[in-house]
Amino acid sequence: MTEAQSKATTVFREADEALAWILSLTPIGIRPGLERIVRLMEAFGNPQRRLKFIHVAGTNGKGSVCAYLTSVLRQARYDVGTFTSPYLTSFSNRMQYNGQDIPDETLVLLANRLKPEVDRMALGEWGSPTVFEVTTALALLYYGTVAFPDYVVWETGLGGRLDVTNIVAPVVSVITNVGHDHMDILGSTLADVAREKAGIIKSGVPVVTSVKPSESLDIVRETAKAKQATPYGLGNEFSYETTSFKENEQTFIFQGPFRKVQSLTISLNGAHQVENAATAIMALEVLRQYYALIVDDEDLRDGLRLTAWPGRLELVSERPRVLIDGAHNPEGMEALARALRDVYRFDRLNVMMAMMPNKNHEKTLRHILPMVDTLVVTEPDFHKKMNAADLADVAESLREELGRPLDVIVEPDWRKALEKLTALSGSSPDGEDALTVVTGTLYLIADVRSWLLDGKNSEKGW
Repeated sequence: MTEAQSKATTVFREADEALAWILSLTPIGIRPGLERIVRLMEAFGNPQRRLKFIHVAGTNGKGSVCAYLTSVLRQARYDVGTFTSPYLTSFSNRMQYNGQDIPDETLVLLANRLKPEVDRMALGEWGSPTVFEVTTALALLYYGTVAFPDYVVWETGLGGRLDVTNIVAPVVSVITNVGHDHMDILGSTLADVAREKAGIIKSGVPVVTSVKPSESLDIVRETAKAKQATPYGLGNEFSYETTSFKENEQTFIFQGPFRKVQSLTISLNGAHQVENAATAIMALEVLRQYYALIVDDEDLRDGLRLTAWPGRLELVSERPRVLIDGAHNPEGMEALARALRDVYRFDRLNVMMAMMPNKNHEKTLRHILPMVDTLVVTEPDFHKKMNAADLADVAESLREELGRPLDVIVEPDWRKALEKLTALSGSSPDGEDALTVVTGTLYLIADVRSWLLDGKNSEKGW
């Protein structure tokens, strides 16, 4: 029996075994392109062709838009699959059906179906599928052969044009924004990144975007025109107006090309979340117009209000107050800083941060450091990471110019760093209101969130 035949007869009995196999593909790395996922899906009869996808791309905000879409559609009594990345707690978070993770027994069943074909492909000219390709294939098999949702809210992994999620033919495409992220892979300029994001636009399929007026927006609109895809852009075809905001409650008005909706409320914090909600509403309005989607205004309001999205301006501890937010690039950190100024009240701001090595660190730090009293720099528990000392050097280089942070503490062990951070809040003078913020890479956010809420480590998301 050959090694390949031996692998093909392997049978997973537990979800942990199936997950271990999937993660064993990690060393293959990132290999942009659709060749392997196309061949993999052909081997299973192209289950994605049976489904209606809402394909969501963007640098920031795409996860929140997915959460709003899922919540409203479920409130309107549609069955909804939701595929997102990265996960914060467990691998199965990535593939949800009506808000529930894929069951372990289904994960095992589908992994056993996939593995022989993955092993066969590994011996061919295209090589083995990657972790993300196998995960995407598993999700397509889940939704297309087991769950059969009415809609699948489908988030891109990286970029768009060559992202393996781009195998689907959606009923509407959504591009939230274009920012400084994954530029080592997507291109050295925002225009390059925009072209990759715009790659999810399909011929004749309407596209909703909240990309701001810029060369990036021009690229999105030009791509839509070339593919005869009707564009609906924030500030042009649709808009919103915030009428009130306070912590955990923002009210706004939505104005679209088809109608105006008053008195909408969300519980997620930050002005950017109103923008994300408006973008999701516009996508739903397109589906109402083109596909006779039925969403009553009461269900729209309830779905928006009930939307939750872990790890984004999430208060995970009251005493001390600990806020976590996965602001891992300049645009995300700008949104966090704005929310801290507009929504939260504090006398002292203590921040813990870890980053990945391929980010625009100086530009990211410039948004938050002018507010920070003490910065605790640490490292995520992940094989790819930026050394805490190197990130501290960036902060130190900005201190003279910005006048902040007042103190920089370097602690590579994130648990010890968290202890030092929370101790700072506990030692604040009587009457001083301290706010503790943990931010940066989602690999750190996942661990801190699991530790503070459940007292355990998270599985490592990607």
